[in-house]
Amino acid sequence: MSHPLILVHGGAGDVPPERRERHAAGCLEAARAGGKILAAGGSAVEAAVAAIAVLEDDPAYNAGTGCALTRDGHVLLDVSLMDGETRHAAGLAGLAAFKNPIRIARAMLYEPDVLLAGPDATRWAEAHGFRQVPEESMITERVRAKWLEVVSGTAGANFAGGTVGAVARDAQGRLAAGTSTGGTMGKHPGRVGDSPIIGAGTYADELAAVSATGDGEAFLRAVFAARLADKVRFGIPPAEALQQTLERVRDRFGGIGGAILLTRDAGPFRFWTSTGMSHGWWTPQGDGCGI
Repeated sequence: MSHPLILVHGGAGDVPPERRERHAAGCLEAARAGGKILAAGGSAVEAAVAAIAVLEDDPAYNAGTGCALTRDGHVLLDVSLMDGETRHAAGLAGLAAFKNPIRIARAMLYEPDVLLAGPDATRWAEAHGFRQVPEESMITERVRAKWLEVVSGTAGANFAGGTVGAVARDAQGRLAAGTSTGGTMGKHPGRVGDSPIIGAGTYADELAAVSATGDGEAFLRAVFAARLADKVRFGIPPAEALQQTLERVRDRFGGIGGAILLTRDAGPFRFWTSTGMSHGWWTPQGDGCGI
């Protein structure tokens, strides 16, 4: 029997001091939700989905409710999920306003298609029983104010405390990873970052599970998550591999961010090159959070 564990992140970035405790507490709540699944003997996939759904429902983060908006003020969501045991994966990009994108990725996980994008991703979700919600129900006053600053040029697009993700290991040693985001604030309609791309923002196999957050274009060009998992496979100690791979994204591709990592036998591992990254974890022996 393996040691069950779940680790979540609430996005890399410079979260204002007055919001940091709230960000960390939300991650702990999500980790505990995933931990309930693991404690009952559930799978790593289901634990990751449960944790991410909590973060999508929490307007403190840039995923689901409270997500970033496109340049023209609309909601377009990106999400992915991967089962490390089977290597099945699902990604949806440019998804319309759905309350919990991660549950749509879960429904698609064992389908032949790995990635769907734009209106066709939305149509697939609706055809499989998911219903859109009004965009306004997902847009908070804080998000609208930040969007106005970005599109007017008075603030940068960095939306601290953004992308959310989870990595989980169940009692059978199976691993899973998932990531969900609204993307960059004020993004060009149709822009897709690393979060829904398997091997870039999300990856899991029988040895490692990874979820990333940060400058999406840099993580895409670095093929971040798969490279990190390969380092673990080739015997580099996980903490060292995580730091090396994030520093490579920074130094070679000009992007900062963070990531969480679990292996079949060890963890939790987290590292960031940004100012901070909210995170939380659960094990049968205890839990915690930080930023």
